[in-house]
Amino acid sequence: RHCSVLFCCAVVVDCVVDKNCVNSIAMATMFHQDSTRPSPKRARTGLDDASPSKKAKSEKEKGGKGLRHFSMKVCKKVKEKGVTTYNEVADELVMEQQAQDEQSVDEESNEPHGPKNIRRRVYDALNVLMAMNIISKEKKEIKWIGLPSNSVQEFRHLLELKEKKTKRIQQKTEYLQDLILQQIAFRNLLKRNEKAETESAEEGPASEAHGTDPTQMQSRRIHLPFIIVNTSKSANINCQMAGDKAEYHFDFSQPFEIHDDMEVLKRMGLAYHLEKGSCSTEQLEEAKKMIPTALEQYLPAMAAGSSSSSS
Repeated sequence: RHCSVLFCCAVVVDCVVDKNCVNSIAMATMFHQDSTRPSPKRARTGLDDASPSKKAKSEKEKGGKGLRHFSMKVCKKVKEKGVTTYNEVADELVMEQQAQDEQSVDEESNEPHGPKNIRRRVYDALNVLMAMNIISKEKKEIKWIGLPSNSVQEFRHLLELKEKKTKRIQQKTEYLQDLILQQIAFRNLLKRNEKAETESAEEGPASEAHGTDPTQMQSRRIHLPFIIVNTSKSANINCQMAGDKAEYHFDFSQPFEIHDDMEVLKRMGLAYHLEKGSCSTEQLEEAKKMIPTALEQYLPAMAAGSSSSSS
């Protein structure tokens, strides 16, 4: 096995074109199979020591050609899928080979096409591809890395990979910032509701004396979740409600907008306008008290109106 890996590394030097590289993979696979396959013990005659027969030589060449062609199939299959497994590649190649055997029967071919033989060759070919760093394997998942190329192509590949990683980091950062805004807005909403409840309790006797409905005092509190739908004043709205009040159907004659609860809380200033980058120093200090210490590092960038990934 160690010999096959060293042989693969030596072959990579000449792998510039895809075709040459696939041929080298096939040669390496043949070498890997021959090196890992135990040699049968048999009695050798003087005739065998002198020179191999023409029949054995033709069978060896036929087997090598079939193995080279099969290794190209394995490499192409993994490249097309990008992410696959050993069983998936082996099953598809077994089905393809069986379909070919049914269409054309070659009586002179001694190359075995049984499922076990195909799976063994897939296993050997994948091991060689991993040794050449063309594919990577993590548990049962096999990922395509790419054929060996020159430095310019490798540089472009690394730039594309960096761009993808940067976009993913930016998306994760924006999602984390949204969670921070929700945390701050919900904390301020709790304070607002507690304040409204205290004021309602203090104004309770006076409001009853003036005949004020208690439900109006309770309406100062905001309950979650909710949505707000707005449209033009001249629009005709048809509303249908289910008997259990679990579903509502609205039909608007003009365009309308739907705002979720978080968007409304931001417009109310409960997130200290961090999403706009217009947060004061006092509000920034208050916001730090409402989130975990590990997330405080993101607040200065949010207050300045920039993403932490770009800074």
